[in-house]
Amino acid sequence: MRQDSEFADPLQALAHDLQDDLKIVDELVHQRAASDHVQRIGQVAGHLFTAGGKRVRPILTLASARLFNCEGINHIRLATALEFIHTTTLLHDDVIDRSSRRRGRPTANLLWDDKSSILVGDFLFARAFQLMVATSSVDALTVLADSSAAIAEAEVLQLARQHDTGISEEDYFRIINGKTAALFATGARVGALIAGAGAADCRAAEKFGKSLGISYQIRDDLLDYIGTDKSLGKNVGDDFRDRKVTLPLLRAVQSADVEERAFWNRVIDRGQQREGDLETALSILQSRNILEQVQAEAEAWSNSAIDELRHLPDHPIRGRLRRLAEFAAHRGV
Repeated sequence: MRQDSEFADPLQALAHDLQDDLKIVDELVHQRAASDHVQRIGQVAGHLFTAGGKRVRPILTLASARLFNCEGINHIRLATALEFIHTTTLLHDDVIDRSSRRRGRPTANLLWDDKSSILVGDFLFARAFQLMVATSSVDALTVLADSSAAIAEAEVLQLARQHDTGISEEDYFRIINGKTAALFATGARVGALIAGAGAADCRAAEKFGKSLGISYQIRDDLLDYIGTDKSLGKNVGDDFRDRKVTLPLLRAVQSADVEERAFWNRVIDRGQQREGDLETALSILQSRNILEQVQAEAEAWSNSAIDELRHLPDHPIRGRLRRLAEFAAHRGV
């Protein structure tokens, strides 16, 4: 196992340790993302898969399986299924959000159309369930089905509360639990499950993944205000311009005076944004110490993830996962 100093981030270190499994996942992704009959499916899916992507969710599945010395091919199938489910959400999200850029490239809905993105996403979702069924594990299928339902529920909740500065923190966390943390948690859980780990180990793996996912998403919300285009893979301020009520904005609204509340109501609730509004928003966040508060929240969830690792087997991969949790709350620096 190579030293962490040889890698830019802990995810690269994990990818190196799991490279043989990841190679098979990539082969299976490209094989199952194609259609023998419909060229458009391979074009749309291939556009997103060839753009890169960090493969965080499959890596969590493979890492969790490695912790318990998994053998066979089923952990590969589940890791691929996770990647297909995640890609489905990206295709659908870009349509819902009217996005034009993903992973530094034009989105599929921009290059083709909304209908193609939605239907290819549906195709990949079906492929995911074919892979799950191939494992013959009802328990794994149940976990992934429950996670898929949670994702869809969170998407609808986000749609219902979009551009609403009155959203509660409870609903905010319900959304990011579904949209981000659910697949992190599921990936870690099914990796342990398919390896034959006991119930307590599976729960610890799931809690690790959930806390990691929440830390990851909170940090992502923060980077929209303090990151760079390169670190984000999108434009800084996109969430603000899209009027997304993420944790920094939510905390700012909670602590706003009359003048600030009028500002947030204008730019988010009513969508009347003007030149210089992003700079004003950033100034408010800085003056209210919101950025520091949100960073502390990301670090708290990172620490929760690390705490769960204590319950998992002593293995070199566990050290990698610990450093990944630490990195999640500080990435993009």
